[in-house]
Amino acid sequence: MRYTKLLLVLLGFAATLSAADLFVGTWKMNPAKAKYSVGKAPKEQTITITETGSDLEVKIEGIAADGSKISFGYTIPAAGGNGKVVAASPYYDSVSGKRVRPNERIVSYIKGGKSVYTARSRVSADGSTLSVSSKGLSASGQTVDANVVYDRQ
Repeated sequence: MRYTKLLLVLLGFAATLSAADLFVGTWKMNPAKAKYSVGKAPKEQTITITETGSDLEVKIEGIAADGSKISFGYTIPAAGGNGKVVAASPYYDSVSGKRVRPNERIVSYIKGGKSVYTARSRVSADGSTLSVSSKGLSASGQTVDANVVYDRQ
């Protein structure tokens, strides 16, 4: 009986480790909860995060406040480290991430070796919302300082 309990505990722990990354999913901006102290909120924005091996593929799409299209993407190691810009922005040439906790990440967008935009993202305890605090030059070239909430779709 003692070994059965130990086996169940170990299996539960293994299942937790192999679970999908908390950030994986489709997230839609909740405009009512977007707070911009600098810059203007997009009309709409969706973040899609998929897991491919040990990397996360991130696509950000939407419509900016001025009506222009937002389309940006990158891949980044789920555990943190240097990633690769896939859908280019003239304002970034690379991306780097750091996992702070299982539900929290910091991503820096880089141009010419210098960080020009930083986003700190947290998934809520129930997994239903993604809160992003960002500051710097956005993918559309707008200076922003914002706290935005996204709802899981």
